Amino acid sequence: MYDPTPYQVDLTRFPEFRTAEVPGPRSRELHRRMERHLKGFSDHVRLFPAAFEKGYGCLLEDADENVYIDFSGGVHVTTLGHCHPKISEAIARYASRLMNAHDFASEIKVRLLEKLAQTLPGDFTGFQLYDAGTVAVENGLRLARAITGRQEFVGGFTDFHGKTGHAAGISRTNIYSGPSRAPGFYMLPRPDLYRPWWTRSDGTPDTEKYLEYYAAFLKEGTTGQVAAFVLEPIQGWAGSVIPADDFFPKLKPFLEKRGILLFADEILTGFGRTGSMLCMEHWDVLPDIVTLGKGFGNGFPVTALAVRREYEDFMGRFSAGNTYGGNPMACAAALASMEVIEEESLLEHARDIEAVFRKRTAAWTGRYRTLGDVRVKGCLAGLEFVKDKTTKEPFPEVGERVYMKAARNGVVCIPAGSILRISPAIVIPEDVLIKGLDIIEEAIAETEAEPD
Repeated sequence: MYDPTPYQVDLTRFPEFRTAEVPGPRSRELHRRMERHLKGFSDHVRLFPAAFEKGYGCLLEDADENVYIDFSGGVHVTTLGHCHPKISEAIARYASRLMNAHDFASEIKVRLLEKLAQTLPGDFTGFQLYDAGTVAVENGLRLARAITGRQEFVGGFTDFHGKTGHAAGISRTNIYSGPSRAPGFYMLPRPDLYRPWWTRSDGTPDTEKYLEYYAAFLKEGTTGQVAAFVLEPIQGWAGSVIPADDFFPKLKPFLEKRGILLFADEILTGFGRTGSMLCMEHWDVLPDIVTLGKGFGNGFPVTALAVRREYEDFMGRFSAGNTYGGNPMACAAALASMEVIEEESLLEHARDIEAVFRKRTAAWTGRYRTLGDVRVKGCLAGLEFVKDKTTKEPFPEVGERVYMKAARNGVVCIPAGSILRISPAIVIPEDVLIKGLDIIEEAIAETEAEPD
């Protein structure tokens, strides 16, 4: 049973502001000093240049001692809240005991691997450990090639899998990512509930039409050597985009018929974020390859590549050794995170939070003229702003203004142009969630009251 006591927040006090202007003078000073040397800021920072110094549970504190409710989780990372005592203690223990032993065995590593095999659904028994999501994805591609003997890959429009060569090749790219994708890397549309390409008579996505298009593309647009479809179960960077419920259940047999693997990139969605250990469980689909990260170590850099038993021997054909992957501190963080999820019944709580979120936001799209869509799965949500609800033309100016107003009033989210991404920690008490949503709704109302 979930106990909110350790995460309870005095909502008569928080959010709390010590400075008249937010971000305050100390935050702005630190940002100015940082930008002299660090280049390429995310929209989070560009639009709201705060400097954060502390985090505890569902709260963030900046350099001016202003305290915010955190609906960002370090970009979906601190799934169990900031500085969970069990996880912090586990990291500290190994920071003073053993920091790195390359890919030699250690007790903490063995315990983590055994726990993974016991906890993940299905028969995932082969693992490799890394320090970054893009590295896990790159090696997942190598694994798919080893299993199938094929060289080509298919990703989904607006998916994101990393910033290195081949991981970027199955993600949305731009001129700065390179002049083109690597040969044999392709992108196809997915059945987005809010923006479907093909629909049935009732307006819902027609998944069969997507599969018909996939079949034609595989025949006409590839050399017939596709090793895997590499897909996020729910697209994070694109704005918490949730697929049609029949997409993965129909896609899996479609791929099996053609000898193509299903590679689920669960870096963002895994380990409780959506109310299950793997997001794919919501559709009762077992992928062949999975990548894990972000909430896996609750903020500590640790990721994993997992493969089902029938393919685990192929994983042994390339080295698992890497500089930081599987270091004792990382293994301790990941194991402690998994134990916390179980001990505190957080999967069930994440599903309860989804229900509260749905109830609190149910009237929003009817109430606000620029809010086109509200979507949520567990503790992963998105609000999409549009200029016109018929054309669904994106309205990034409104999305950014709502983000900045919410932050200045005490709630930190994740801006993505016209979409506000929301990912509170799955430990969040219901009343704290509601308080944060109240602040966001006020930001929407204030923005719509302003002249365009």
